Amino acid sequence: MVRLTCDTGQMDDMLLDRLQAARAGLAATRPAVEAGAPWPMAAVYDDSDEARWGPGEVLAHLAEMAQYWLGEIERVLDGQPEPVPFGRVATDAVRIGLVGRDRSLPPRELYDRIDDALTRFDRRWRSLTPADLARRGVHPKRGEMTIAQMPDPFIVGHLEGHVVQLETILADAAATH
Repeated sequence: MVRLTCDTGQMDDMLLDRLQAARAGLAATRPAVEAGAPWPMAAVYDDSDEARWGPGEVLAHLAEMAQYWLGEIERVLDGQPEPVPFGRVATDAVRIGLVGRDRSLPPRELYDRIDDALTRFDRRWRSLTPADLARRGVHPKRGEMTIAQMPDPFIVGHLEGHVVQLETILADAAATH
């Protein structure tokens, strides 16, 4: 494996540090989410009411999104010619269907799926070369992106936002009890 240059390596380290912090934040929500189960399911779980999701919907989405975006990174790595079409938008029917299907699973199962997917992402990310990180894809809304640009909005930043969402749900639940 070729290691990244200093500047890219520092960005790589910062991304992985953020990933670890987000994973720790998510793990910190686990005891309260599991203790509060079963949680009421959101009446609507499509993209329009995402802010009203409960823990089941948030965890189901996190479980599917980490593995989905790792697959999309792999699609761009192996695709020709560049830029390789990749990604989806919030209204994607499969995304919404997976949330609907999995939101009633026990939280322990969803947390384990998320952890497995994030472990795979972390391991794969560490193996990428500078040439891999420079590969280009084109997203339907965001346009052209390199592999190096993909994890922030689609995996790490996305996870960070949903950890805050879970913390807010838990704080609101505690305030009403």
